[in-house]
Amino acid sequence: DLQICQHRAPTCCTKKMEESYQAAVRRERTQNIQALNFELKYMIVGHITAFQEAFESLLRFAENRTSSLFEAAYRPMAKEAAEPVRELFTDLSLYILGAETTVESAVLRFFDSLFPLVYSRLINPGITDLSEDYTECLRLTRQDINPFGRYPKNLVTELSKSMWASRMLSQALSLGIEVINTTEHAALSKECSRALVRMQYCPHCQGLTLIRPCAGYCLNVMRGCVASVSELDAPWREYISTLEFLSGEMAASHDLEAALAGIRTAVNEAVLHAQLNGPQLSATVDKVCGQPKRQEGNLSSDTVVPVKEVTEMQTFVMAHTSLNNKRREFINYMKRSRTFYASLAERLCDGDLVMRDSSTCWNGEDVV
Repeated sequence: DLQICQHRAPTCCTKKMEESYQAAVRRERTQNIQALNFELKYMIVGHITAFQEAFESLLRFAENRTSSLFEAAYRPMAKEAAEPVRELFTDLSLYILGAETTVESAVLRFFDSLFPLVYSRLINPGITDLSEDYTECLRLTRQDINPFGRYPKNLVTELSKSMWASRMLSQALSLGIEVINTTEHAALSKECSRALVRMQYCPHCQGLTLIRPCAGYCLNVMRGCVASVSELDAPWREYISTLEFLSGEMAASHDLEAALAGIRTAVNEAVLHAQLNGPQLSATVDKVCGQPKRQEGNLSSDTVVPVKEVTEMQTFVMAHTSLNNKRREFINYMKRSRTFYASLAERLCDGDLVMRDSSTCWNGEDVV
């Protein structure tokens, strides 16, 4: 009553044993593909973690530099500015990780929150009534009167260019893991599991437990079994090319490190611009939002304090050359995996599965 290992000679197998063999080949094939995938998956997961840590480190560094600007130059609003600064960098971090947000919305939200503080602490330090309605009016007015000049728009342009490539690379790495996980659990067709039993276990039914499949026969069987997965060859090669392109974009004109380090300077220039145009801004705001209550006495605004740029860039660059090195090492590894899906059958037949350098092997019907 055998369905797969039918043979003219007497046999020591039963139909139940054939069913056990089918379960065994399914389990073995999954384990074999998992073993082949392991190194590739390990590399991608490792680099997702490394890139994310490097991104977070860059963001924290840039956030600290931006916060220190307010401490150094705009002390009256330093405490209240901490929250908008924190929100800006949280939004940028979420953007890199693939959240449904944009660099533009993050930057403009930051300047919207910053304007009420600049207006009430630096331009008109005598204001005592900063009610919710008045603050909201200042936030909304910011978009119309443009107190910060061209600087918010310039910052959006600079950050969008550099962060786009980082965001895409982060998403592409996650996609790679998804593809590998899916191929590991691709179901075996009935024909494939029967062919694998015939190749690996039918010799056992004749007591030939040490004989192994012929190399050519194994390749034919495995190619049939992984035909659907092998179709990933062309898209996988394209995927590797995309990773190379994104890595190049990150390293070239879209330098994330430089763009994040430049946030401090852009914010400083924007605040200086608002201070220098204080009288005109006050006249416009009074018309739109009304005149707020002022403290008695002659309180002059803080004098404009240009910020002395701290030469931290050297430390910054040194601390993050590791990001470039990791990127290069990762792309070189991924380039070597270009033929991963094209050579799957060959690698599944590698090792101890087939008979090598021997005159006898199993061809599916007999020992040859």
